[in-house]
Amino acid sequence: MHRMAKYLAWSLACVLVLATTAFAEDAITIGLLSDLSGPTSAVGAPYSEGVKDGAKYINENGGIAGKKINLVEVDYAYNAQQALAAYKRFISQDKIVALQGWGTQDTEALTKFVGKDRIPTLSASYSAHLTDPEKAPYNFFVAADYTTQIRATLKYFKDNWKKPEAPKVAFVYPDHPYGLAPIAGAKEYAKELGFEIVGDENVALNAMDAMAQMLRLQKLAPDYVWIGGTTPSAAIIMKDAQKLGFSTTFFCNIWGVDESLVKLAGDAANGAYSLQTAVVYGQKVPGMAVIEKMTGGTPKMTHYIRGFASMLVMAEGLKIAAAKGELTGPAIKEALETLRDFDPMGLTPPISFFPNDHRPNMSVFIYKVEDGKMVEVAKESLERKAEWLGK
Repeated sequence: MHRMAKYLAWSLACVLVLATTAFAEDAITIGLLSDLSGPTSAVGAPYSEGVKDGAKYINENGGIAGKKINLVEVDYAYNAQQALAAYKRFISQDKIVALQGWGTQDTEALTKFVGKDRIPTLSASYSAHLTDPEKAPYNFFVAADYTTQIRATLKYFKDNWKKPEAPKVAFVYPDHPYGLAPIAGAKEYAKELGFEIVGDENVALNAMDAMAQMLRLQKLAPDYVWIGGTTPSAAIIMKDAQKLGFSTTFFCNIWGVDESLVKLAGDAANGAYSLQTAVVYGQKVPGMAVIEKMTGGTPKMTHYIRGFASMLVMAEGLKIAAAKGELTGPAIKEALETLRDFDPMGLTPPISFFPNDHRPNMSVFIYKVEDGKMVEVAKESLERKAEWLGK
């Protein structure tokens, strides 16, 4: 009996190995770097969920040339060294052909590696640095870059400015590659539009207090204050400003205002502007019907929707490459660079990549928090200026 049990266990192990090997051969393996436990996990977790549901949707609808997408996820806790270690495992053990990435610090740190290994990467870092193929040939994303987001909103504010004096603007952001990425370009454009820049303050992503920074800004009386953090730090900034009676118009980057902000900031969030590059849950576009069906009608954050769209765009590149031949990194990159006004089911503005320009589009949705809800107030589309590429 003991010998028979050992034989059955050995046979089961062989079957599992063979099944795993067969699945690997019949699947397209993609790495997924997520922050599920680090300082950006409040927005990282829903984004990751969106990527995974996007892959599930692709798999349930024929896959890629008959093959399933196999996502291999690592929670790197927003630590660049852990991201690098995970990437090395993706390459050596998992044999990925593409990567879904996350933050600015780690994505920029991995740029030279994905370029050398020729691994197409769609990240959730929308740093303009990653849009210049001369410097980041294998990097892509599906949202207008951070600097474009600020430029679009500054243009919206200036176009609607009614006072004779110049509007004043200040910038608050973490002293971190993610926070710093758009600042130089944003300030240059603000000056071009006629804004007076009156202040800079650093507030960390994990800050528990921003009173000192708000006190300094209050004395400068900016009409607009840019927040370049995530929802937890944005909430701290808004609540501390409210405590001081500091009245200004906050406008926040894509990670700083979402459906959770009102829970975190209360009525201090009202009047804040949110820069987004995807629809919010419930808007009537084809992709929303798909998401509602997949999630049983459970509302999802806008970060989830961008993650879902990122997977749809990557899948389109995979399909084009597969139709032409073998799925290799260079073939997928070349396929992505042929996308022209690709519509990810209405979840984002149309996507176009070019061999010399990886900016997906120049369109930004501007939402405003009113009575605890995100209400769309405008869509700004800027010119695709060559001098803005990578800046």
